Amino acid sequence: MNETADNLTGPREVVGQQVERRRWLVLLGGFLLSLMGGMSYAWGSFTVPLIRDWGFIAAEATLPFSVLIIVFAVAMILAGWIQDRIGPRRVATAGAVLFLVGYTLAAQLRYIPSPTWLVLSYGVMVGIACGLTYACIAPTARKWYPDRPGFAVSCAVMGFGLAAVVFAPLKATMIEAWGVDGTLFVVGLFVATGAFIGARLLRNPPVDWSPPPRTSVSSKPQSKSAASEDAPPGKVVHAEDVPPGKVVRTREFYILWVALAAVIGGGLTAIGLITAFGQLELQLSPAVAAVPIAFYSLVNGLGRPCVGWFADRIGTIRVMVPIYAVQAVVFLALPWVATNLPRLIISSALLGMGYAVTFALFPVLVAARFGVKHLGMNYGLVFSAFGIGAITGLLGSWLLDSTESFAPAFLLAGITSVIGLILLIVLNRKFGLT
Repeated sequence: MNETADNLTGPREVVGQQVERRRWLVLLGGFLLSLMGGMSYAWGSFTVPLIRDWGFIAAEATLPFSVLIIVFAVAMILAGWIQDRIGPRRVATAGAVLFLVGYTLAAQLRYIPSPTWLVLSYGVMVGIACGLTYACIAPTARKWYPDRPGFAVSCAVMGFGLAAVVFAPLKATMIEAWGVDGTLFVVGLFVATGAFIGARLLRNPPVDWSPPPRTSVSSKPQSKSAASEDAPPGKVVHAEDVPPGKVVRTREFYILWVALAAVIGGGLTAIGLITAFGQLELQLSPAVAAVPIAFYSLVNGLGRPCVGWFADRIGTIRVMVPIYAVQAVVFLALPWVATNLPRLIISSALLGMGYAVTFALFPVLVAARFGVKHLGMNYGLVFSAFGIGAITGLLGSWLLDSTESFAPAFLLAGITSVIGLILLIVLNRKFGLT
């Protein structure tokens, strides 16, 4: 049985206060879940210690993270389908439990010092946990905020972007004190606890529920992604709910899927190569070379509510197109423009905004076209492109190894960004999906 909030009754003013309080709690729950998922996503702190202290080669040390990305993307489909039917709380709670199991098993590395063990425990089990929890965030936030979808979804998923900034330095300190295995155990307890708390805050709104009109915005029409310009002020017009079986037979789905794969590939390339570029091309120390990617992560996290706020006012694709245009230009020019630390920091920050747009607004686009009833699985189907998009990052690293130059890798990321940009323009012009 699907979980929904209790009916809201009482005087109009009281109901309005209950709605706002409950809606903010849902966003807090989503933020906690995304923060815990982002902490699991931030694998980079373990790579060097695994090579240095455990005798792994570089490919073995990064393989658990590569597997996690693929499993995460695939698990989103099934998790979204389940949460559409039984509600987000139970699915996210199952994810929290699986976080604890996966991390605990990965922490047994001292007894089973094998890359395969980390792949199965961390890559597969923690990857499934990420999928179970992340699949519940955007659909629930979108259902509670039909009047402000961009802002709500972007706030809920903001933790995923901030996790690297908050926890990467802490992980490095913990590894020095407790080793990789001890850190995995402690982090697992923390992630599971945070995810469990976040899961308990999630619940769908009542069926056919709509928020009361907001007098502060009653004089302004909402963006086309949330409401019709012909609708009365404050009235939310919902998109037709399209079941997954029909979604995969539409052209819009494949355009969205390829667009997400293209732009996410650029983001993953940036994550993988910016620090190396600073060390090898600019001759920066490892600590200083990590500063640009920290700015990237900071903008990625804090930029999400900003782009969501703008999307609610001027339209989702109208925000995405110029930001992806900037991302493409930065990638294409970066090897020749980022010739010192300040320029590399600026370039990284601009690229971080592109990543913020991707995770904050693609769920809003999916809901705008296919409705919210099946949003969990529909977005999971589109999000499966995340795993394919990771290939661009791998190709970028291969190009760097093959050519001993960063230019081909960043050019590839720029080209994929242009492809995603063009596809979004097609969506805007042919299908009216703004």
